[in-house]
Amino acid sequence: MARPQPPPWVHAAVLLCLLGLGGAIEIPMDPSIQNELSQPPTITKQSVKDHIVDPRDNILIECEAKGNPAPSFHWTRNSRFFNVAKDPRVSMRRRSGTLVIDFRSGGRPEEYEGEYQCFARNKFGTALSNRIRLQVSKSPLWPKENLDPVVVQEGAPLTLQCNPPPGLPSPVIFWMSSSMEPITQDKRVSQGHNGDLYFSNVMVQDMQTDYSCNARFHFTHTIQQKNPFTLKVLTNHPYNDSSLRNHPDMYSARGVSERTPSFMYPQGTASSQMVLRGMDLLLECIASGVPTPDIAWYKKGGDLPSDKAKFENFNKALRITSVSEEDSGEYFCLASNKMGSIRHTISVRVKAAPYWLDEPKNLILAPGEDGRLVCRANGNPKPTVQWMVNGEPLQSAPPNPNREVAGDTIIFRDTQISSRAVYQCNTSNEHGYLLANAFVSVLDVPPRMMSPRNQLIRVILYNRTRLDCPFFGSPIPTLRWFKNGQGSNLDGGNYHVYENGSLEIKMIRKEDQGIYTCVATNILGKAENQVRLEVKDPTRIFRMPEDQVVKRGTTVQLECRVKHDPSLKLTVSWLKDDQPLYIGNRMKKEDDSLTIFGVAERDQGSYTCVASTELDQDLAKAYLTVLADQTTPTNRLAALPKGRPDRPRDLELTDLAERSVRLTWIPGDDNNSPITDYVVQFEEDQFQPGVWHDHSKFPGSVNSAVLQLSPYVNYQFRVIAVNEVGSSHPSLPSERYRTSGAPPESNPSDVKGEGTRKNNMEITWTPMNATSAFGPNLRYIVKWRRKETRETWNNATVWGSRYVVGQTPVYVPYEIRVQAENDFGKGPEPDTVIGYSGEDYPRAAPTDVKIRVLNSTAINLQWNRVYSDTVQGQLREYRAYYWRESSLLKSLWVSQKRQQAGFPGDRLRGVVSRLFPYSNYKLEMVVVNGRGDGPRSETKEFTTPEGVPSAPRRFRVRQPNLQTINLEWDHPEHPNGILTGYSLRYLPFNGTKLGKQMVENFSPNQTKFTVQRADPVSRYRFTLSARTQVGSGEAVTEESPAAPNEATPTAAPPTLPPTTVGATGAVSSTDATATAAAATEATTVPIIPTVAPTTIATTVATTTTTTAAVTMESPPTTETKTHESAYTNNQPDIVTQGWFIGLMCAIALLVLILLIVCFIKRSRGGKYPVREKKDVPLGPEDPKEEDGSFDYSDEDNKPLQGSQTSLDGTIKQQESDDSLVDYGEGGEGQFNEDGSFIGQYTVKKDKEETEGNESSEATSPVNAIYSLA
Repeated sequence: MARPQPPPWVHAAVLLCLLGLGGAIEIPMDPSIQNELSQPPTITKQSVKDHIVDPRDNILIECEAKGNPAPSFHWTRNSRFFNVAKDPRVSMRRRSGTLVIDFRSGGRPEEYEGEYQCFARNKFGTALSNRIRLQVSKSPLWPKENLDPVVVQEGAPLTLQCNPPPGLPSPVIFWMSSSMEPITQDKRVSQGHNGDLYFSNVMVQDMQTDYSCNARFHFTHTIQQKNPFTLKVLTNHPYNDSSLRNHPDMYSARGVSERTPSFMYPQGTASSQMVLRGMDLLLECIASGVPTPDIAWYKKGGDLPSDKAKFENFNKALRITSVSEEDSGEYFCLASNKMGSIRHTISVRVKAAPYWLDEPKNLILAPGEDGRLVCRANGNPKPTVQWMVNGEPLQSAPPNPNREVAGDTIIFRDTQISSRAVYQCNTSNEHGYLLANAFVSVLDVPPRMMSPRNQLIRVILYNRTRLDCPFFGSPIPTLRWFKNGQGSNLDGGNYHVYENGSLEIKMIRKEDQGIYTCVATNILGKAENQVRLEVKDPTRIFRMPEDQVVKRGTTVQLECRVKHDPSLKLTVSWLKDDQPLYIGNRMKKEDDSLTIFGVAERDQGSYTCVASTELDQDLAKAYLTVLADQTTPTNRLAALPKGRPDRPRDLELTDLAERSVRLTWIPGDDNNSPITDYVVQFEEDQFQPGVWHDHSKFPGSVNSAVLQLSPYVNYQFRVIAVNEVGSSHPSLPSERYRTSGAPPESNPSDVKGEGTRKNNMEITWTPMNATSAFGPNLRYIVKWRRKETRETWNNATVWGSRYVVGQTPVYVPYEIRVQAENDFGKGPEPDTVIGYSGEDYPRAAPTDVKIRVLNSTAINLQWNRVYSDTVQGQLREYRAYYWRESSLLKSLWVSQKRQQAGFPGDRLRGVVSRLFPYSNYKLEMVVVNGRGDGPRSETKEFTTPEGVPSAPRRFRVRQPNLQTINLEWDHPEHPNGILTGYSLRYLPFNGTKLGKQMVENFSPNQTKFTVQRADPVSRYRFTLSARTQVGSGEAVTEESPAAPNEATPTAAPPTLPPTTVGATGAVSSTDATATAAAATEATTVPIIPTVAPTTIATTVATTTTTTAAVTMESPPTTETKTHESAYTNNQPDIVTQGWFIGLMCAIALLVLILLIVCFIKRSRGGKYPVREKKDVPLGPEDPKEEDGSFDYSDEDNKPLQGSQTSLDGTIKQQESDDSLVDYGEGGEGQFNEDGSFIGQYTVKKDKEETEGNESSEATSPVNAIYSLA
C-alpha cells in the first residue's frame, strides 16, 4: 500500500523548526590546527565539467582533496569503476587523484572519451568530484568543392554561406580574399553570427575581390580556408565610375531601383530564442534594401537595460550580458530606409540551470549538539534535490536515528562521534546540475589560543582600540577578559566584547593601561593569553606656523613646536602645496621650525608641518605670501593700515552659451592688502529665491571667468573679493540669464523604502535641487514591485519627496526605483533599491531558555531561536528582562525595577552581567524587531551566589585631640552576602616616609574604632573593607586630618594652677624633665628663673610661625614632642629644615620678649623695674600700675642666663644677679645625666628687690595676663 503524503503544512513546520538549531563551529585556517584535527575529505581542485583536451598532448584530469588522515582516490568512467592499474597508459599522481593518460607510446585519445568522476576517501567519509565529461578536440578539414561564380544583379541582396565543418570547440569564422586581405565590412556588407557573409545590396565594386571563409580552430591553432567565391555583378551602368560612390543619390545614378527593407536573417516577422540565466543573449537582425537600411532595437513594455545592452555589427546585433529573468520578454528590431520600414519580433525566454540559494557548508559540531545541512537551489524549471552520503544514495545508507531528512535539509540531533560522514547534494534540471560536498565532523577539543602570547599593543590616549584574542575549542568556549589579573569580567560601559573574542575599549584612558588576560573555557578545560596595553600621549602641535606676508629676498621662519609621547620616535616633515618639500640650500629644517633664506616668488604657497610617530600624526598649515620689490611710494602705502577690499563692480555677462557664460567684473580697491581670491555666487528664483550659493572660486589675479551652468536655471551672479584681512561686501548682482532646459541627468539620492505601519511602505528620497532639475515641472516616477517575483512594476508620479504604498503584506522586500522627469524628458534609468514593508510585533517568544550561573554577578543564557515567519520584521535582537525579586538577606529591602540586556542579531546565547550577588532573580525573554517587543517567554527564576560586599558607607575619620583618632562607618549598602566582619589597614606617613602597616579585624556588628596615636605629628591613612565568606570587598580609604593652623591666641582658662605654665599646656613633672634638655637644645632657648617654685613643661617650636600663640591656645592635657614636618605632597618640607626652625624660634623669642616688656610696663611690679614708664603709659585698668614691675616664668622663650633681650634686639646684662647656681644651692636642684635640669627651682631671697611684692600672683606673668583680662 502506498504511503500517504503529509500535507504541505507539515513540510513548512519542519523547515521552520530548522531555524532553532545551533550554529556550527568554524575551524581556524591555522595549519597547526588543520593538521591536528581529524577531518573527512574535501575536494580542493578538479577539472571543469566539460573538459576538452588537445589530442596532441597527454590527457590530464585533475582531482585533489585534503583531509586528515590524507584521503585515497579512485575513479569511475561512465558510472563504472575505472581500474587505473590495468591500463599501462593511465597513472595517478602521488598524493593526488589527478589522472595522467600518456600517449607517447601510442594510442588514440578518442578511446578515452567519456564521463569521469573522482572519489576521495578516508576513514571518516568519501567526497565526490563533479562528473567530468572528457572530449577530444576536433578540427576536421573543409570538404573539397568547386564553386561556380555567383551571378547577381546590382542592388540585389546576397548571402555567401560559410558552412564550416563541425569542430570541438566551434571554430572562429572570418572572411578574407584569396590573397589574405580582410574583407571590408560596413552596414551594407557584414558577417552574421552564423559565419555567413551578407550583402544588403550588391554594388559593382564588390566584383573587385573574391571572398573566402576561414575557420580558426582553438587547440590546433590552425586556420582552414574554404574555396573562394567569385562575384559577377550584372549592371545597367557598365562603367564603374568611382565618382558615383559618394553621389547623394548613388543608386539612382547607377540605375538601381530603390526598394523597401526585407529581412535576410532571421526570416519572417517573428521568431523565438531561449537563453540561460547568466549567459549572454545575442539577438541579430540583418536586412536588405536599397538604400541600405538602418537597424534599431526596442523592447516591448520597457526600455533596454542600459547597463548590460551593447550594439554590435553596425547595430545589426544586440548583446545583453549576464541575462536574468527580468530580461525575458519581446524584443523587436526595426529596419528602415527612405522607402519604408519593417520589423521583426523576437520572443526571448530566460531559462536557468540550477544555481545556489544555500550551498551546503561543512558542519563541525561538539558531541551532543544539533545542526543542519541545507541544500537550496533555484532554476527554471525548478531543480530536483538528491542527497547522498559518502557517494551512495541516502536511501541505501544505514539508518541513523540522529538524522532526519526534510526535502532540501538534513537535520542532525544529539550528534555523536559516529555521525561523521561526507554528504553530497546533487540538484539538477534539464539544463544542468550542481554537486556539492559537505562533511559532518564531531570534535571534542579543549580551548586553545590562536594568537601569539604576551602581545604588546600601544595606543594613543582617547582613541578607540580593539584587543584580539582568537581562540578555538569544541564545544565553543566562553571567553572572559580580566585586567591585571583581578576584578570581574570586563564587559559593558567602556568595554565591549565581541563574539570572536575581541575586546573593544571605546575610549582609552590612562588608567586603562595594564595587562589584559583573556580566558577561554569549556567543559574540557581552559586556556588564557595576555595582552599588554600601553597608553601613549597624543602627538600635538602646540605652536603652529602662522600665515606670513614677506618681501622677496628676506628670511622667514615657520614655527612648528610639537608635544609628543617621549617613548615614541617623532618625525617632523614639511609639505609645500600638499607635496613633499625639497629642503634645498636656501632652507634649514630644525626640530621646531623651518627657515627659508632669501625668499623667492616660487616659495609662495601653503606649507604644512607634519608631526608623526608610528602611532599617530598631527598637521598644521600656513600660507606664505611673497611680495615683489616695491618702489618708495609703494612702501609708503604699505605702511598704511590694511583693510578689507572694496566690493567688485560693473558685472557683465558675455559669451552667452547654452551651458556656459563669461562673467567679467572690475576689482575694487584692495586697501593695502593684495586680493587673493574672488568668490562667485549665484541665486536662482525658482526653488530658493533670495538664497545665494557659492558657484566657484578664482585667483585674485583674474577679473573674468567662464562659468559652467546647469540647464533651466534663471541665474543671477555676484562676486566677493578676499584678502588676508577678510572678505569684501558682495558686489551688486548681475543681470539674470536663463539656460535652456534638458532632461535630468541624474536621479534623486538616498532612496529608501521603510514601513511606518504594518501594512504600508513609505518610499522617501532626497529631492533634487535647482541645478539638477534641468527643466520645469520636476517630478518623480516611483516604481515598485515585490522582490523575486515576476510581477509587473507598479508606478506613480509624485511631485514631493515621499510616497506611501498601502495594503502591503507584513515585512516583505520590494524593489524600488525612483526616476526624475521634467517637461523635457526622463532622467537616466534609476538604480534598484531594496526596501521593506512595515513590521508587526513578533508573534513568538524564545523557547527552551536555559540559565547557567557563571559567578555572583553574571549568568549565561541559552535559548532556541524563533521561526523566521513569527518575527514579522527584521530581527533586531533577543532581549532579556530581569528583575531582583528579593535578597537572601531577609532584612534587606531591594528594588524590583526591571532591567534589560539585549543580544543583537540571530544569536543563541549571551551573558547578563552586573547582577547583585546573593539574590533571587526572575527573567523573561522576548524577540525584538523594528516595531517592538514580542510576547514574553516563560518566567525563569535563578539565584546568584554570595559575593564580596560593596564598600562601607560614610567612613568618617575624626581627631578630637593629638592622642586619639576616632573611626566610624556604616554597613555596606550592598552586603552581597552574610557579613563576616571588617578589615582595617592603617599606617602613619609623614611626607614620603611611611610607617609600619597595622591590621585590625572587627566583628560584623562593630562600626566604631579608636586608634591611639603613637606619633602625634604624622598623619594616618586608613583603608577599610567589609568581608563575606567569599572574601573582602571594595575598600574605602580616608586619611586623618592635617594639623590645624593654630594662629589665634586666646587666654588660658582661669582654672589652671598658678604654678603650672607651658607652651602647649601642663604636663607631669616627669615628662617635663625628660624632655627639657632636648627641648632646650633644639630651640636654643635659655631658661629664665622665676621667684616661685614651678613645674616646667617644655616643647619644641613647631612648624607654625606663632609659638606664642600656641602657648595660649593648646589644650591643657596635650604633650607636644619633637617630630618632623607634616605630609606635604611628597615634596621636601621647608619646615623640617634646621635654618627655618632657628629663624622661627628667633622670631617667636622676639615676640615673647615684646609681650613681657609690655606686661612689665603695664603692671609695674616684680624685680625688673620699668625704666621708660613715661613712654609707655599703663591703662587705668591695670591693677599693678602702682608697682610698675612683675616677675614672669616662660620656660620656652627665656634669654641666655644673665642676659635680657631689649626692645632694639640687643643683648644686655640683666639687672638681677640671680643665677642657676644660686638657685641650685640647698641640694634640691640637680642635673640629669644628659645635662638637662630637673626638679624645682628654689628661690634665694638674699636680695631685697622683692620687697613690697610678696604676692605669688604678682610674680607670675600668666597671672598678670589674667589680671589684664
